[in-house]
Amino acid sequence: MSRQDLINQWKKEEREKFEGWDFSYIKGRIIQEEAPWNYLKLAKQLLKDSTSVLDMATGGGEVFSTLGPFKIKAVAIEGYAPNVNVAKKRLKTLGVKVIKSDEVKKLPFQDSEFDLVLNRHGGLNQNSIKEIHRILSNKGYFLTQQVDGNNFKDLINEFGHKPKWVFNNLKNVQSQMIKQGFKILESGEWTGKIIIKDIGALVYLLKAVPWLVDDFSVDKYRETLERLHKRIEKQLTYTAKRFYILAQK
Repeated sequence: MSRQDLINQWKKEEREKFEGWDFSYIKGRIIQEEAPWNYLKLAKQLLKDSTSVLDMATGGGEVFSTLGPFKIKAVAIEGYAPNVNVAKKRLKTLGVKVIKSDEVKKLPFQDSEFDLVLNRHGGLNQNSIKEIHRILSNKGYFLTQQVDGNNFKDLINEFGHKPKWVFNNLKNVQSQMIKQGFKILESGEWTGKIIIKDIGALVYLLKAVPWLVDDFSVDKYRETLERLHKRIEKQLTYTAKRFYILAQK
């Protein structure tokens, strides 16, 4: 393939539609190792004894839908407008009410309204932790899996950028939760690998997750992409970081 054909192929990947939080288009082209804990297994166990559940930052409902159908009160919130309709379509038949709401701002719920709150890769800050504590019932549970602020740091550095949320790590978040009155029941952190098998898949990823490289485009970063392409046969391997916390009010 000629250099120009390669660039044209990358631009095609750049234009490819991305909906909700569905990365099936690049399945097998970017491979990430799995953390040692199982978020879904933990969530399913908690749901057995719950009468109400809130899923924060549900995206297109891709993960939350796997826990349904729900016979209890089930609500999901999503702050990114294009994802809201995707989530409604996916979750409606499973008994879930979907509401447009930013997870790091004041939540549109009453005090003690839920006995279980889930947050997989949604934003967490001092205000949202306070809000989660407020809407949880006494002895209610909060389960979160988070992308560590230094996730993909080495990949981001390739493009001359630095991670934005380095403070988002287990130590800091756990400390904020304890200060808010949560009891930490379980927690853990993990560092693993992400393997990129072709540059087109990387282009798709960087367009789908724009906060990794703020101003990403094939045209702007063509030289970087070409440099990485020359290394692709040796495999492009970068660092993935996750942490989880199970807490009780």
